[in-house]
Amino acid sequence: MKKILVIGLLLALGGCASQLCHQSPDSEACRAERLLYENDLLQAKILISTGNEEGYELAHALLARSAPQDRHGETDFYQALLMIRQGPQPSEVLKQLQKAQKKGHPHAIALLYKIHHEPYLIEKRDPLEAERYRKAYAQLDVALSGYPSFEKALELVSQLVEEPPQLLPLPCPARCR
Repeated sequence: MKKILVIGLLLALGGCASQLCHQSPDSEACRAERLLYENDLLQAKILISTGNEEGYELAHALLARSAPQDRHGETDFYQALLMIRQGPQPSEVLKQLQKAQKKGHPHAIALLYKIHHEPYLIEKRDPLEAERYRKAYAQLDVALSGYPSFEKALELVSQLVEEPPQLLPLPCPARCR
């Protein structure tokens, strides 16, 4: 159930995706480019959120392919999540999140807050830095509109960085034995 909720949240976040198209935005080629970009991001999000290590290489490739079209930091954010899943590399994760933050990605800012507030991935809590990220979030258009609230964004990033539940193998029906 929790996995379905996370995947649903990732689908909702798909609206954050953006693309660059050098042709008419309504052209067939531009629509196809946008669909491929959105598909790559969606597949990468699912692979990362399910926690299946066998999918991490593909998730990395999908994020790399979609990165040139991303203007809002979504690929940077998910690259940071992938790094966390593969084993904390705090300095690299922070660099990735800061790239996403500069592009205004709300969940990257919420995760930066979490990192400095708890602390998470770092050894020492930094309340001043955490507060700086909370204020940065408050200045985003999404925060000014009220969706997602800072608390909801924190809740989401907390779920995304938790270890995903292990999938149990499905029982084999009697006819396949």
